Amino acid sequence: MAKDCSFDVVSEFDRQELVNAVDQVKRDLNSRFDLKNSNSTVDLDSDKSITITTNDDMKLKNIYDILQSKLVKRGISIKILDPQNIENALGGNVRQVVNLKKGLTQELAKKIVADIKDSKLKVQASIQGEQVRVTGKSKDDLQEVIQILRKNEDKYDVPLQFTNYR
Repeated sequence: MAKDCSFDVVSEFDRQELVNAVDQVKRDLNSRFDLKNSNSTVDLDSDKSITITTNDDMKLKNIYDILQSKLVKRGISIKILDPQNIENALGGNVRQVVNLKKGLTQELAKKIVADIKDSKLKVQASIQGEQVRVTGKSKDDLQEVIQILRKNEDKYDVPLQFTNYR
């Protein structure tokens, strides 16, 4: 009768919502007065990065702000954004690549496992690739682990989701 319960801690985003948010940003580029005719582009490169190209730094900052607001409206955390340095592009333009964070790094997974062990709850945490599996006999303990991780989410610097809860 002692059946173990478990859940996975992951860091992912909905790709379709990301595509929709980038499409909304592209539409805003054509309709906003300050960005119209600025030869600005926003390109989604698979699930790895978003490239913003425009005339000057001010417009680049505006486009980045628009991108953040569209992601938030679509329920995607802006913690997935990892903006790189602004670089010069052809024709006097500026370009910024914004990398997208997906999955848990080994260091972050180790930090999450350490936090779970520090909680002194009767659960086991194991790293499985880009996710952490937490198992225990009591569903109450698992719920408590989720609460602890949500409380500490600011120090992880990535959005966490809890999947496969059984």
